[in-house]
Amino acid sequence: MPMRYWAAILLLAVGWGASFFFNEILLRELGPLMVGLGRVGFGALGCWIWLVGTKVTRGAAVGLGGASLVALVLFSAFQYAIPLTIYPLTQQYITSSAAGIVNAMTPIMVVIVSHLWPQGEKMTLLRSIGVLFGFLGIVLLALPSLKGQGESDPVALLATMGAPLCYAISMNLIRWLDAMDRVLLTTWSLSIATVMLAPFAFAVEGIPVIEQRATWYALFVIGFVLTSAAFILLFWLIPRVGGTTASTITFIAPVSSVLLGVLILQEQLLPIHMMGMGMIFMGMIFVDGRLLKFLGR
Repeated sequence: MPMRYWAAILLLAVGWGASFFFNEILLRELGPLMVGLGRVGFGALGCWIWLVGTKVTRGAAVGLGGASLVALVLFSAFQYAIPLTIYPLTQQYITSSAAGIVNAMTPIMVVIVSHLWPQGEKMTLLRSIGVLFGFLGIVLLALPSLKGQGESDPVALLATMGAPLCYAISMNLIRWLDAMDRVLLTTWSLSIATVMLAPFAFAVEGIPVIEQRATWYALFVIGFVLTSAAFILLFWLIPRVGGTTASTITFIAPVSSVLLGVLILQEQLLPIHMMGMGMIFMGMIFVDGRLLKFLGR
């Protein structure tokens, strides 16, 4: 595979791992609902700018293309509106490092939800072992907080797992939207998520007052770069490298979030946290299966 594809994978992984760091910056001035709204709103705007430049100018259609509106609304909620609000909500009580590590539970959650989903892919022995490793990793992450040693609240850590669960549901919902162009799907779903979040964000938190330039910079990066540009790059990449190779992003992203949290935000990282991350990595290896098959050969 060309090195430029690996560079794109690394860029996406580092960027998505950094999103938890930018959440911490945004939470200094914005409420968690407004952080979620800012991300999906700027992300939708970036996607529409891209579509106008690449499709509309050529006369291409940018409608739903016959996709089910109900499926699209559900996908928008579980892929963007809910999880991108859960993270800033819980990051008020947990570190950005912990949030990034919990996010790595997504492939493991996909296995569980797919097993229970009608006509979904059933769990194998190896994937069952992967699920067990993943949950052991979460237990290790929570242990220091339960003993009064960590910076993260154990209840908030558990609540954060709602985000990977949402992603797992959306990965099964996307089967109903296979006929829709992926960039169009991202654009419309981010737009719908914006409409979903806006009334709640303004009703609960009011009109935001932004006084620090760092907040605007963080909104620009997390919205335009880490949401619209990142998803456009991902959907360009998948047909070229395959979904399985692209999924390696999940392995790298937590490392980025941990390094930024520890080195810049001065977050505490105990040995047991590293053990927890190691357990989750082991879980992903068993769920993914490629390394085990290679070693078997």
